[in-house]
Order: sequence, then structure tokens, then C-alpha cells
Amino acid sequence: MKYSELERLIEIVATLRSENGCQWDREQTHKSLRPNMLEEAYEAVDAIDEGDISNLREELGDVLLQVVLHAQIAKDNGEFDIEDVAKELADKLIHRHPHVFGNQEVHSTKEILDNWERLKKEEKTYRKSVLDGVSKSQSALMAAQKISKKVVKVGFEWDSIESLKKCIQSEYQEFEEAVRLQDKDLMEDEMGDIFFATVNLARWHKIDAEQALLRANKKFTKRFKKMEEIAAKPLEEYGYQEFNELWKQAKEILKSEEQNG
Repeated sequence: MKYSELERLIEIVATLRSENGCQWDREQTHKSLRPNMLEEAYEAVDAIDEGDISNLREELGDVLLQVVLHAQIAKDNGEFDIEDVAKELADKLIHRHPHVFGNQEVHSTKEILDNWERLKKEEKTYRKSVLDGVSKSQSALMAAQKISKKVVKVGFEWDSIESLKKCIQSEYQEFEEAVRLQDKDLMEDEMGDIFFATVNLARWHKIDAEQALLRANKKFTKRFKKMEEIAAKPLEEYGYQEFNELWKQAKEILKSEEQNG
């Protein structure tokens, strides 16, 4: 049997965690590695967004390292190992794809997704609420999106786009009232309601709210850096109107650069 690179990686991590290995690796726990898991996943997503395939290969390796490390820590604790992780995943994939590994017929992607959700529900009988299983560690924006999609599946939905827009307008009015009262807690509550309702507006139009905000962040960053580049004096010396003009110039320059390739 060929000695695979995956097997070599597993052995390397086991060595690093051994008595004769690396002190840092031995000291790690599931909790201490939590930030690393998030960071490596985000860096892989950055590589995807940038279309950088070479970097994506490297970043996926860093994500894989986190998986193998966590599995080794669990093995050292007598809980499970990487084989258990792989088996559970393989069994789950087979179970949730009866149209591939079984005799079930499907005629659309929607049927496949509906079957996936039904089979997932059958597997997780311990979940009592529709909202059980929403990750507490993901961004608030992603969580709002996930919560909204889950409740809509059971029919909890605005009856029209107009009623949703009215809801958003109402939330803005409630925020303005909280501002008038100078009630910080209430302001935070109402601002949260604005965000939540706006996420649903994105969902209604089949827009991924997380991706939309990421694009806005990227666009703003690009324009602001161009402002810094073309500024005739330190930005701290600009007034409001000057900033407006500089912002417009930056937008026009970037637009021209994009059109000219």
C-alpha cells in the first residue's frame, strides 16, 4: 500500500505532540487552538475571493493542520482519532446522498437540498428547536442570515417585500426615538433590529449578506487607500467638503483604472 502524504502528515503531527516532540504543540488544547481554526479558515476564504489558487493550496493545508491537530489532541485524551473523524464524515456523506449511493431519484437541486435537510434532521433528533444548531462562534451577520433562513423554512416570513421594507423603516424610527431619549441600551437594541431586518432584505433578494458586506469593506478600503495615495496634504488637515472631493476623485481614478485593465 502506498504511503500517502496524508499519512505522513498525521505521523508528523503525532511526533510533534509526543514526549520527544515540540513543547508548544504538546501544550495545545482544543480551546487554545480555537483562534487558529478561525484565522486559517478566513485566510483560505481570502485566497478563494482573490482567485489565488497557489495561496489557496497553502491555506487549505493550514486548515487541514488544524483538523489533524485537534484529532491528535483528542486521541491523546483517549476520546477519538482522525480515523473516527473520517469515518463519521464518510458515513454522513453517504447517508445524505441517497441519490448517489442509494436508489432515490431526484430531479432538481432543490430536491437534493430538501433531502439533505430532512436527513440531517433525522440524524440530530436531540435538537428540539428549529434554531438549535446555529453556530454561536460565527459572525453576527452570518448568524442572523442562518437564523432567518431556518425560521422561513417553517413559514415564519413577511407576506411581501413591501411589508419587510415597512418593518425596516419602523426599526429606523424606533432607533431615532432611542437616540432622542439618549438611551444607549435601547439604541443598541434598535440598531440590532435594523441590522437583522436588513439581513432579511438581502435574503429576500437572494443576496448573501456576509458577502455583500465583505465587498463593501473591500471597496471602501480600496477607495480610502487611493485617497491616501492622491492626497496633496495629510488627511488630518482635510475638511468635510475637501474629503468629499477627494473621495470623488479616488472613485473616478479607480473606475478609470478598472476600465483600462
